[in-house]
Amino acid sequence: MGNLMKAEWYKLKKERSFRFLILLLMAVSVLFPLLEFDNGGPGLPPVDEYYLHNILGAHGNIVKLLPSILAGFFITSEYSRGTMKSIASSGNSRLRIYIAKLMVFSFGAMIISLILPVFMTAVSAIFFGFQDMPEWSFYLQTTGLIMLYGAAFASIMAIFSILFTDSGKTIGFLLMFFIFVDYPLQLLAVKFPFFEPVVSHSIFKLVHNISIVDELATGEIWTLVAVPVISFLAFGAVGSVIFQRKEIK
Repeated sequence: MGNLMKAEWYKLKKERSFRFLILLLMAVSVLFPLLEFDNGGPGLPPVDEYYLHNILGAHGNIVKLLPSILAGFFITSEYSRGTMKSIASSGNSRLRIYIAKLMVFSFGAMIISLILPVFMTAVSAIFFGFQDMPEWSFYLQTTGLIMLYGAAFASIMAIFSILFTDSGKTIGFLLMFFIFVDYPLQLLAVKFPFFEPVVSHSIFKLVHNISIVDELATGEIWTLVAVPVISFLAFGAVGSVIFQRKEIK
């Protein structure tokens, strides 16, 4: 298992799409605060407000969309290159292979999800001043939750990444799925009231509550933490079953 993890980690570090996404987000982290910067003049937003409204406001789309691109190149493209067939016939069980891929891919998704909260917060502090930084408790809570939800969404991406054998189809499907999935879920909740609790307690709904974590009751916070963990385990189990039964050519 350790060798599989090392191999997947090596491939992730060498993956061009992963490095491109990191560089893109780092560039955005510099350019967007720079647009707000006015040579130190009045009107600059406090860092804590900028973090709450601008950075956390964008995190929901970041954790759902950008790792979808990585999924297509990091996992699905191994079918077209013949790598997946070689790995499957290497003597390792498919369960271990899938777990290694899921763990490393999820870690990559978490890195992508954390660049804006970490890097853009630091850059905005340099531009706007360090006197109005976010409270450490709030900052640590939100970044920790972003990591959990990044991994949870990655477990869904991994399922479709092994179903498709073309990276373009994987990326296109995942982007369309995560962009439009909220409306069908809301419609189901309205049409079928018994389905409403499922939608309300899904990662698709709760990911938007990360920015208000300091306003939630203790029970709601535990729900906010438990749902992505359970989702990761559940979708990970589903993906492992599918991968074990899939014919790899």
